[in-house]
Amino acid sequence: MKKYWSRRIRDMVPYVPGEQPKDRVFIKLNTNENPYPPSPKALEALREMADDRLRLYPDPECAQLRTTIAATHGLSPEQVFAGNGSDEVLAFCFQAFFDPDRPVCFADITYTFYAVYAEYFGLTPRLIPLGEDFSLPVAPFCAGDNGGVVVANPNAPTGMEVAQADLIRILESNPQAVVLVDEAYIDFGGTSADNLVDRYDNLVVVRTLSKGHGLAGMRVGYALGHPDLMAALRCVRDSINSYTVDRAAQAAAAASIADTAYFEAQAAKVSATRDRAAAQLRALGFDVTDSKANFLFVHHPKVAAKTLLDGLRQRGILVRWFDRPRISDHLRISVGTDAEMDALYDALKELTEEYL
Repeated sequence: MKKYWSRRIRDMVPYVPGEQPKDRVFIKLNTNENPYPPSPKALEALREMADDRLRLYPDPECAQLRTTIAATHGLSPEQVFAGNGSDEVLAFCFQAFFDPDRPVCFADITYTFYAVYAEYFGLTPRLIPLGEDFSLPVAPFCAGDNGGVVVANPNAPTGMEVAQADLIRILESNPQAVVLVDEAYIDFGGTSADNLVDRYDNLVVVRTLSKGHGLAGMRVGYALGHPDLMAALRCVRDSINSYTVDRAAQAAAAASIADTAYFEAQAAKVSATRDRAAAQLRALGFDVTDSKANFLFVHHPKVAAKTLLDGLRQRGILVRWFDRPRISDHLRISVGTDAEMDALYDALKELTEEYL
């Protein structure tokens, strides 16, 4: 029933988000959400915002939020753009910086929304194959007349980090194009490229509050870059919807970012659990990539990933499986609490022993 659909979307294959179950209670390790609650200061800011001010439109420029973000990164508010989750910010970037007649480079195994954006906006993707070990090969991103470069760092779904020296090489090899670094998972041990924003006017760094700050339900993301690039994002936004970040979200996000002690403690807790779980899974015979994210990318050499996926679901645990070339034998496992990861370990131990 696509009679009235635009030709632009009639054959589109949209992004498929992770399952949000409603039929039963699961241990939910499939969507990379933070297992811990947001900052108490963010929750208090939300409660304070729940008054008659909600009848008014929010500040379209997110001035207070952008000022808070800028201070955190040692930048000016003019170098910050705020949006409705990093997915919206990424979509605005694809519209603001990339043209159909020049290819946009990104890895063949990375965040699948990039390919969706490229198709939707009529862009030409140039896929760069990751190495056999899932590492990012730098040289192919530095060759040719690229119209744009997109790098997830750490990458998803592998969790592997790209060294800053490699990002600098990519930036300096593409002075004609914007290099977009998606740092959705940077809070858990990676090195941010925010310190490069003042040095490279072709760099855009995109961040989210969904992971480290535990605010996935509020939908707040932002970009860092040269003021001229941030102006381009505002141009796209104001051509679609000037009020993309609501009052409550702006207040909660600013309070969460300002509460650095709470944020750092929770991120460290997730990282410690990740490293402990990785060691446990390796002891079970799993291959586990060196993750700097809040998830693990794992493969068992003797038990199929789909078999493990189904077996875990039967035991009340959700993880993510991608039926795609090169990675269909892997699972992506979000890091939960220590108790949740212990339950995962026990279930996988039982499953692997059953099939070996």
